[in-house]
Formats: sequence, C-alpha cells, structure tokens
Amino acid sequence: MAVTLRIANAAGFLGDNIDAPRRLVEAAEVDYLTLEYLAELTLSIMARQRQKNPQLGFAGDLINVARSLTPALAAQEELHLVTNGGGLNPPAAAAAVGQVLVEAKLGHVPIGVVTGDDLAERIDELKAAGCPLTNLDTDEPIAKLEAPIVSANAYLGAAPIVEALAADARVVLTGRVADAALCLGPAAHEYGWSWDDWNTLAAGSVAGHVIECGAQATGGYATEWGSCDLTDPGYPIAEIKRDGSCVITKPAGSGGVVNRRTVSEQLVYEIGDPTCYATPDVVVDFTTVELAEVGDDRVQLTGARGQAAPDDYKVSLAYADGYTAAGQLVVYGRDCVDKAAAAADIVFARLAHAGVQFAATHRELLGTGDGVPGLHGEADDARQDIREVVLRLAVRDPRRAAVERFAKELAPLITGGPAGIAGYAQGRPQVRPVFAYWPTLVPKSAVEPRVDVRPAADWTT
Repeated sequence: MAVTLRIANAAGFLGDNIDAPRRLVEAAEVDYLTLEYLAELTLSIMARQRQKNPQLGFAGDLINVARSLTPALAAQEELHLVTNGGGLNPPAAAAAVGQVLVEAKLGHVPIGVVTGDDLAERIDELKAAGCPLTNLDTDEPIAKLEAPIVSANAYLGAAPIVEALAADARVVLTGRVADAALCLGPAAHEYGWSWDDWNTLAAGSVAGHVIECGAQATGGYATEWGSCDLTDPGYPIAEIKRDGSCVITKPAGSGGVVNRRTVSEQLVYEIGDPTCYATPDVVVDFTTVELAEVGDDRVQLTGARGQAAPDDYKVSLAYADGYTAAGQLVVYGRDCVDKAAAAADIVFARLAHAGVQFAATHRELLGTGDGVPGLHGEADDARQDIREVVLRLAVRDPRRAAVERFAKELAPLITGGPAGIAGYAQGRPQVRPVFAYWPTLVPKSAVEPRVDVRPAADWTT
C-alpha cells in the first residue's frame, strides 16, 4: 500500500449521477471507491420492492454502475469497491453484481456481503428481551406502536467491513452501516487501527463524513455555487495518512471546487451537536478539527478528537401510516394568487360535499413564499404583483379510497374552475403509501453483524 491511502466517494444518495463512479476512476487512481446510497426513506422503498420480488430490495443503480466499473476493476488490481447499495437485500445485490462480474470475465473477484442490520423480523424478539425501542423524538416505547412495521435497520459500524476486506474481498456490499463507516472501514483495515484509538477513529470518521455526500464537498449545494462549474463536478477523494489526518481533493481537471468553504459546509452538514457526533465506532468532536488550504483543490483536515463509542446502535425504523397524494397546477393572470386560493377551496368543498374528509390536508401557493413560510411576511404587497403561481395540494389519510377520490378532483378545475389554469398534462396524482419514521436505539449486544466472502461466480449460483 502507498504511504497515503486514497478513498473516493462517487454517490451521495440513490439517484446520484450514475456516470460519476466510472468517470472518477478513469480520471484518478484510487485505492477504494465508495458509494453511499441509503437514506431512511430509501430503506422503506426497498422494503416494498422486496415484498413484491424477493430478488429486489437493493440499489438498482448498482448494477449499471458495477458494469461501468468492470474495465477499471480489471485494469487496476488495487481498486476496491465498498458500498451500502446492498440495502435490505445484500445477498441479492451480490448475485446481481456477481453476474455482471462474471460476464466481464471477473468471476474470480471476491465479493464480501455484510448482513445483520435488518431487524424488522426481530422486533417481537427484541421486545420480549426487554428492549423498549423508545422513539428518540417522542419518548414513546415501541409497545405503543400498532401500525405495521415496514423496515427496521441498525446502523452498523466499520468492523464488518474490515472483516470482509481482511478476507480479501475486493467488492464489499453492505446493508445499513453508518455513512462514514464506508471510508473508516478501508482506512482501519489498511492501517490496522485499534478499535479503542478514539482520536484516530474520529479522524477517519471525519474524512468519511466529508466525502459521504459526494459532490457536496466539491462545490455542489454550496452557498457560493456560482463560483465554479457544476456541469461535471469532480467527486471527492480523501487522501488519508496513517495518523488519520487527510487531504480532501478531486480528480484533476474536473469541475466543481474544493476549498475551505466547501469542506467546512459539508463538515457541519447533518451532525447535530458538533461536540458529540455519535457513530457506531466513535463519538466525534468536530469543534477540534482544523482546516487549511494546502494547494489548488486541496484542503487538509487535522486535529479530530474522539471518545468511546456508544453502547447502542441507532435504528432507523419505519412503519405504515396510511396513504398520501399530491398534485399541482399552474395558475396564470393578474389575480393568480386569489384564483389559486379559490381553486383550492373549490377542491376541498367538492370533496366535503361528497362526504370525504381527510386526516391531514396541505395547500401551498408556490411562488408567493409558501415554500419558505414567512419569507415575504404576511403584509408583503409583492404577492399582488405576481403573475403566475403553482398551486400544490396534498392529503394524507388511513383510507386509500379517500385519497384516491382526492386524486380525481384536480382535473375538473380545468373546465370547472377559474380561468388561467394549466399544467395538467401529467394526469391524476399518484396515490402512495406513507412511511412514518421511528428513530430508536438497540443494544449492540442484541445485534450480530455477519460477513460472507465468496468469489463473484459463487454468488450467482
């Protein structure tokens, strides 16, 4: 291994730029390419996919991405791929990716699969064992939840990734692991870091946190977004030293930018208390991290401090909470604000006449400040100067039939509502199930991560 370990990330969510992984490994040599696909809602969607087809439930983009990476995997023997794209079904993901590798004559490449995070079928067992699975937001115990549970996944740490890599896996497919673990795992494996070396683990987790959202560290979503070319932003690379210090950069010649501001903005993204960012591997203090620009598109991070890891895993649990639908129309004219408000009243009045009420309704006049409530102020006369708005209506209810009836009430406005309505070519709103979030904790002693490493060809049989 080189003196400096190069770990890149080319996906920050499921739906990110599908060409970014290939373009990154073509433009720069890295030791590890990570792909971060999972969010709380993503797991619930995957659960529904798996219910319909037992061979689904993983990141569908992963198949095409793996296919695009086969030339690099063949040519660069040191290149490894680590991703949580296994979702709710890592073995099925391994079978699909394995088939891609076999077709590319890479059937010998070892694939490691990490499971054990999926707790959906173990909730009754955990409750019987005395785990309250208390909602972290409401303090309610899981015993009060009567709705069907859709998914429940513990955020595993980096240790099972290290175990897979130690067994010579070149591709590691996990379920739910902490985002930063995708980077920390390879670094801990390569450098042999101890699991109680809290400062070094914190440094590796900081590097993982900075690159986990992909192009957000290289100019995307930045406050000064106009100062760089985001047509083809380079995705981030963390150059990590043995002591955990690192430099964040991107492929030479790529778009975007890496500077103190872009890295700082990503550093404080979704961390809560900056002095106490809890991961499964370490509790990180972000306030001790020092950033310095050490060259063009190069920012060095040093000084991370850590404390002992928590005794619990965070669990992302989702449950079924009825149905929803949302639709929108464009309303034109000098009186468009009043017309849009009247159109909304008409829709709900007609539904009331039909005997349909809802558990929750929502209306927005996008373009008047409703997207960011209070932005203009209630007395802002500028609302009256608007010449077009987007009327967006949404409902939620336990009864699918009620939501389906709502979906049929927007189209009649076209000929039976105020003049100046357009934007209806998309058809009726789609009725979708609602998944509500139940954040909770489970003792680490109740969860057993499992690792299985086999040649790609073996996963396909």
